[in-house]
Amino acid sequence: MSSRSAATLRSRYAEQAASDLADNRRRQQELADQLAVLKQQEALLVDILNLAERYEGFADASRLPEQVQDEAGAAQAPTAKKTSGVAKAPATTRTPAGKAPAAKKATASTKAKGDAKGKVGAKGKSRQPLLGDLLVDLLAGHDTPQPASDLREELLAKHPDRNPTPQVVRNTLESLVAKSRIRRHKKQRSVMYTLVKSAN
Repeated sequence: MSSRSAATLRSRYAEQAASDLADNRRRQQELADQLAVLKQQEALLVDILNLAERYEGFADASRLPEQVQDEAGAAQAPTAKKTSGVAKAPATTRTPAGKAPAAKKATASTKAKGDAKGKVGAKGKSRQPLLGDLLVDLLAGHDTPQPASDLREELLAKHPDRNPTPQVVRNTLESLVAKSRIRRHKKQRSVMYTLVKSAN
């Protein structure tokens, strides 16, 4: 090979390498931009989960419509009773004196029952533990990593009143990972979780 052909070959290799390097750097920049966007999305999703965990209804999305209906019924009940009391007021003045106290007693006792029911409902709602706390308790009973599906099955068995979707369970587990309360383990395509042992 002559010196001229060798120089031409070197020149071609150099041009190709420079082109590949520029392409490589451009792709690195694109991936870095995508990663930055994903990091922002992750932070936003973690914030949403943290906020949602403060509301008991988040843990059990299937019961949400019932809770809303119960609250709406509880709010309407006193209003209806007040209206009926106002409507009966003129009638009581016309009826004999003996019947008026009985009507008032019935209204008072009904109202008292309604108030008591409301208090019981409020107490029951406040006692409901967060889904994240329940999952941490379940993980505390296992020494080996557990997949989200198994944890959900165990949750349904131990807490039949709770019925979170598989996605809600996974999101809550990832939120706990972000808070460093539990650890994520990847084995091939499976994702499992263990409790982070506190150093005592």
